[in-house]
Amino acid sequence: MTYKTVVVYLLVVFSSAASASLDDVQLPPGFSIEEYADVPNARSLAIGDKGTLFVSNRKGRSVYAVVENSDGSTRTIELLDGMKTPNGIAFHKGDLYVAEIGQVFRYANIEDNLDNVPEAELLEIDLPSDRHHGWRYIGFGPDDKLYISIGAPCNICEELDYAQIIRVNTDGSNRETYASGIRNSVGFTWHPETEELWFTDNGRDMMGDDLPPCELNRAPRQGLHFGYPYCHADGVLDPRFGKGRDCSSYTPPVQSLGPHVAPLGVKFYTGEMFPAEYRNQVFIAEHGSWNRSRKIGYRVSLVRLEGNQAVSYEPFAFGWLQGESVSGRPVDLIVKDDGSLLVSDDFSGKIYRISYTGNTE
Repeated sequence: MTYKTVVVYLLVVFSSAASASLDDVQLPPGFSIEEYADVPNARSLAIGDKGTLFVSNRKGRSVYAVVENSDGSTRTIELLDGMKTPNGIAFHKGDLYVAEIGQVFRYANIEDNLDNVPEAELLEIDLPSDRHHGWRYIGFGPDDKLYISIGAPCNICEELDYAQIIRVNTDGSNRETYASGIRNSVGFTWHPETEELWFTDNGRDMMGDDLPPCELNRAPRQGLHFGYPYCHADGVLDPRFGKGRDCSSYTPPVQSLGPHVAPLGVKFYTGEMFPAEYRNQVFIAEHGSWNRSRKIGYRVSLVRLEGNQAVSYEPFAFGWLQGESVSGRPVDLIVKDDGSLLVSDDFSGKIYRISYTGNTE
């Protein structure tokens, strides 16, 4: 499929998009969803020590801050403008980190300077500049290191120094590969008890509607290989690169997700608002398919765990997809201090807040 064909196809896919509405979104009994803030093309989320919500904007050129007013309403501040695909953001010890495709910047003491953003400090990190799967996702681990995803520069290919999650020191030094064989991770997090890295991965395209599944993975230690481009979830050997390979040689996913659901943000629920059964369970933002004859995804899913084993994979918040019409595309998730769950939507330019009251009437 050529680039021109892909663009035309995408225009057709979303030409029947419904107007953004939460009336169709379904949740388990006792839960509710509301609009929390308007942020153009809202992508990655990070929360500061003082409760400021930082939001990236991949298709635009900006980074935003959402601040709560005393009456519970919010105001959105454009912090940065003129950037190049600023998808990845992270907050660490008072500083905001923003990742463009080929570089990462640090803005010191950001919450005390929302109206006068300090000068950017460029971290010295050798990152590729390819745009295909080039938008970065970043986050700080329990080891105080900055983790950065480096997607494969293609649908399926065998390229050194790609398809990885790397980590560096806070100043960008001491780059090392943490995990490999990862086609394109646009979401990772750490288990709140074991501190192990968990991440989503987007399965390859052009193998039909139902192959291969996307993935939820766990990397309990450095150095694991998760199969790409040789082997995909459910032991599916790649038709081009899988010859002579054995899927048992690679780390399998904790849970195979729907094919082409495009899982992005992933978070363990660590709050106290939701019922106890949700504690330390995994929420995933499924951005939704673009290359499937019938759309799939466009929801927040829940993977229930017993220890490190997945025991169920189920929809949690869904309804942004009605037939073939789309009204929203979840991207990232974050748990607020009050225990509610925030969800970004780059299609509608919204941040949603999911809360639990227990009132099922």
